[in-house]
Amino acid sequence: MENLVNFWRDRRVFVTGATGLVGSWLVKALLAQGAQVIALIRDADPQSELLRSGDLRRVAVVNGRLEDFATLERALHDHEPDTVFHLAAQTIVGAAHRNPLENFESNVRGTYHLLEACRRGQPFVQRIVVASSDKAYGTAETLPYVETMPLRGQHPYEVAKSCADLITAAYHHTYGLPVAIARCGNIYGGGDLNWSRIVPGTIRAFWRGERPVIRSDGTYVRDYLYVEDVVDAYLRLAVYLDRPGVAGEGFNFSPERPLTVLELVERIQDLMDCRHIPLDIRNTAVGEIHSQYLDASKARERLHWTPRRPLEDGLRATIAWYRAFLDEQDRLWKDRNLTGA
Repeated sequence: MENLVNFWRDRRVFVTGATGLVGSWLVKALLAQGAQVIALIRDADPQSELLRSGDLRRVAVVNGRLEDFATLERALHDHEPDTVFHLAAQTIVGAAHRNPLENFESNVRGTYHLLEACRRGQPFVQRIVVASSDKAYGTAETLPYVETMPLRGQHPYEVAKSCADLITAAYHHTYGLPVAIARCGNIYGGGDLNWSRIVPGTIRAFWRGERPVIRSDGTYVRDYLYVEDVVDAYLRLAVYLDRPGVAGEGFNFSPERPLTVLELVERIQDLMDCRHIPLDIRNTAVGEIHSQYLDASKARERLHWTPRRPLEDGLRATIAWYRAFLDEQDRLWKDRNLTGA
């Protein structure tokens, strides 16, 4: 990205969801480019890439929840960030189906609390990026999704994303808040410790010589975008927020090469040389849209963004990260058993 390093140098940046998959890599990129990062952290997971990498020691930490408005308001007024990246959310579709209250509290209340704190924090908050999902569109009669389609989620996770996006747009159109929405499909990469997700769960299963579990029938279609390409997308969206046609808008980010769950798992199978291990296809998924993928032409035209990692390259990097992580965890487990700790 042109002028990206100079743009972020010495800027104060507030990141929610900093211990998550994308949050950890976003913080890493911002620190590498000279930003001063303030991270909102609810739970300190010692296995998070943010902690394992040592990046946590290089950021200012605010402990608290999105549902606590006073914490957000205090954080913004104390640290006066120039930029806000809102990534914190309940991110598992199955968990949202089982516990819709927690899903709505985190993804809806958490979003309007953050936006209201930013509104009251003007004028020092100059740009806000809200991380959303293709799930905000709900089920569409035609694909790929384009940004002009209505937001009409039906199940708890989708509805929460639709609501959060509409609330975000309202804060721009009503109060002039400098905010834009980023919608991605399935994000993968090293550091995702939600083992129920298809990429980390499949890699761990093959690494252990076990059958990976596929909750659907395997024909569900998705986009898969590598985490570093997502970070590039968020950073570029923030940089371009003061340009025409960006603030108040939603942007799709996608490699525009959708594939089925079975196709993805077979790619991982080949890269890990595990074709001899059969798959455990259960077809028990609930609350999931069958086919979802995005058109990213708006991001190409207005933000000059394209993903840099082909799927195979991203999967190789991801597999390498998990192999190192799982080897380390295995050694620690063996050491604990040998010492009786």
